[in-house]
Amino acid sequence: MTTTATRPPATTTPETPRERRAHRQRSGPAYVFLSPWILGVVLLTLAPMAVSLYLSFTDYDLFDPPKWVGLRNYSDMFTADPRYWRSVGTTLLYVVVAVPLKLALALGVALLLRGTRRAKGFYRSAFYAPSLLGASMSIALVWRALYNDGGTVDELLSSVGIHTGGWVSDPHLAVFVVALLSAWQFGAPMVIFLAGLQQIPADLYEAAALDGAGPWRRFVSVTLPMLSPVVFFNLVLETIQSFQVFTPAYAISGGNGGPADSTEFYTLYLYERGFSASHMGYASAMAWVLLLAIGAVTLILFRTSRSWVFYANEGA
Repeated sequence: MTTTATRPPATTTPETPRERRAHRQRSGPAYVFLSPWILGVVLLTLAPMAVSLYLSFTDYDLFDPPKWVGLRNYSDMFTADPRYWRSVGTTLLYVVVAVPLKLALALGVALLLRGTRRAKGFYRSAFYAPSLLGASMSIALVWRALYNDGGTVDELLSSVGIHTGGWVSDPHLAVFVVALLSAWQFGAPMVIFLAGLQQIPADLYEAAALDGAGPWRRFVSVTLPMLSPVVFFNLVLETIQSFQVFTPAYAISGGNGGPADSTEFYTLYLYERGFSASHMGYASAMAWVLLLAIGAVTLILFRTSRSWVFYANEGA
């Protein structure tokens, strides 16, 4: 019969007052350096969020004191405002079109640049340059001119017998102008895809090639599974950003969501209700619904990622 020695339970000696004072003295400088960030979070993020949450339950027109109305803003939003639901539909259409298109372009260009040997830095900088411009008003106005009636795109299509009369003025095509502008600025996800592609071991491609796998099969069976965490990361970021699109929609629609409310995105309608119509309480309620919707979509993406995102160290 063998016996095993048991280790006595570890005991912790309570800190003495002197040790507690020394600990506070050591942590004091850390709080001093963190204080600008803490003040910024409290004053510029948490406090405005709390005020916005309160205003969402009030009738506030920016001039008179807010009046408590309870859930009336939320009930009017869901039951008595058809323009609200049109803005929701337009935003969902934009997200469904813009996000996959942008990620597909970013991944396609990243695959091309991975095999580039000459002038690699130039090509990467050139494809990334549009993202440096950001969602500025000037770029959106240039984009509007390109797709307007008589613009460059309209003339090119007319030269091959396709007469659209300008995408901006067409209610069926205007939302795709904004989506194409977003897809054109694919530099940020492209750089992330490039970093992910460089982490895929070359011997995986060699083994697949020895098994007779062609380029498409290697892409489906090797590249996509190994790159799935990066795809998931880009998908979450781009989805969150797409729900908040504002500047391109404002510039391309002329600030009124036209034509026929076809570019009345959620944030554009929120801005209109809050600042043009002075219904800040209603706009605050819209903002909180948007926050909850983005949180719900992000949660769904995380839950569904378990079935298609694969990590290299799984099972190790």
